[in-house]
Amino acid sequence: MPATAMDSALVAHWIDGKEQAGFSGRTAPVYDPALGTVSTHVSLVNLAGIVAAIASATAAFPARRDQSIAKRQQILFSLRELLNAREGEMAEIITSERGKVLSDALGEVSRGQEVVEFSCGIPHLLKVDYSENDLIGVDMYSTRQAPGVVAVIIPFNFPATVPKWFFPLALAAASTSVSPKMAQAIRSAER
Repeated sequence: MPATAMDSALVAHWIDGKEQAGFSGRTAPVYDPALGTVSTHVSLVNLAGIVAAIASATAAFPARRDQSIAKRQQILFSLRELLNAREGEMAEIITSERGKVLSDALGEVSRGQEVVEFSCGIPHLLKVDYSENDLIGVDMYSTRQAPGVVAVIIPFNFPATVPKWFFPLALAAASTSVSPKMAQAIRSAER
């Protein structure tokens, strides 16, 4: 029996600052591999949902691009703390959805956290450079520009590690991103 948008066990999408059911009206079951039972349902997205997510990320990009380096770094530190506080919960979700043993799932969460922590220091490295008289009578400037909207496809076998390879780095580089639930964690860290 398909889940509805009101079903608490439905995993929705985070688009435009709120959970949305994916626009297609369809869901798919998520099975607990150890028990063979349905543990939740995930909302399936259609082209309209993808277009809405990209439009939302595109509209949010100018504000992200114009955020100060210090603000982006503050968000990254908040994200790190939020994810550290919920690492056990994330590992349990991975175990129930992917069948990994809890110790392996905790290792995956920890490996991803290393990238989040690395990202906390990146905004400092993104400052521009100026060299006076780099060549005779020539001053050199370097600037960094945010790439824009970043799309991430997350494989089933590393659902906690792979998103952390991309989202924190996109945030540090003043970009927005499109993909599942990690975007919601970044929004939570901004508050």
